[in-house]
Amino acid sequence: MMKTLTITTLLGLAISTSAFAQSQAQPTDALPSNVTNAKVVAQTGQWVPPDGQTIAPKTRAQVYQELVEAEKDGQLAYLNSTVYAHP
Repeated sequence: MMKTLTITTLLGLAISTSAFAQSQAQPTDALPSNVTNAKVVAQTGQWVPPDGQTIAPKTRAQVYQELVEAEKDGQLAYLNSTVYAHP
């Protein structure tokens, strides 16, 4: 029983240490040369659009409306037949 608990604890530490070691914070001083005048404001791990402009979040109604439009104009059928097609 004690041996199992010790092994489980060591395994948990090994897994969490390797996962945590991969998530290092990026220094804000080292920006690429093409972003020198841009103001980059984002939390770590969030996507920033290439032009630096913020994108407003969509409501569920807006997303549903886009889905309905995609069904009407054939975009959804095209994606299902090409991207999501299973051989």
